[in-house]
Amino acid sequence: MEIFWNTIARYNAATWPWQIAIVAAAAVLTVLLYLRPTQNVKRAMKLFLAGLNAWIAVVYYLVWCGQRSHSDVLALFWGIMAVIWLYDLYADFTRFERTSRPNGFALLLYLMPLAYPLFSLARGLSFPMMTMPVMPCSVAVFTIGLMLAFTHRINIFLVLFLCHWALIGLAKVYFFGIPEDFLLAASTVPALYLFFREYIAKNRELRTKPDARMLNGLLILLCIVIGLFFTATLLHQIRLYV
Repeated sequence: MEIFWNTIARYNAATWPWQIAIVAAAAVLTVLLYLRPTQNVKRAMKLFLAGLNAWIAVVYYLVWCGQRSHSDVLALFWGIMAVIWLYDLYADFTRFERTSRPNGFALLLYLMPLAYPLFSLARGLSFPMMTMPVMPCSVAVFTIGLMLAFTHRINIFLVLFLCHWALIGLAKVYFFGIPEDFLLAASTVPALYLFFREYIAKNRELRTKPDARMLNGLLILLCIVIGLFFTATLLHQIRLYV
């Protein structure tokens, strides 16, 4: 645990100006997607997401968190997501078109990365040994919000990667004492349902076993089970802090 928090402190101390610039770029590009969703803006967002994932892979994991166990594997994880976004520039699978979903939940996910340092301050932590907006879990929750708000066609591969990361992040709540990661874990449950509900709806006419109605019921059951697991974990952590 000491190595974990020391690497975070060194990362924040060395990169905080860059983190501010990255957050500002994310905010500007997101606003432009709402107000002026031109092809150039959409390409710029894909390049930004590719660069952001590459930043997490190289700068965060390989440069400043290399002392941690399995940092190279985690860097590979984020490097793959960076490559996926670069490939999307060519394939144009993700169109960044507004969806019919309510944007309130997506807006909440946009703001969650900014809540990470606030949660750390509330726990009595101080800079630089605290969670910040440009870290793996905060980047993941921002990406989930973006895909919920703008993606008509779902890139299931990316969704599975991000949801898998949320489950990995939940483990850090136990091992490294980071209750802030509940922000990502809690957002994954409704996001998972929304993503796969739309995927099932678009493929309703296909003959599958079980059928679309049964798949939707199983999806609801899965989300309830995951939600109960997260709730039990959160209550356990509250008892530890109290």
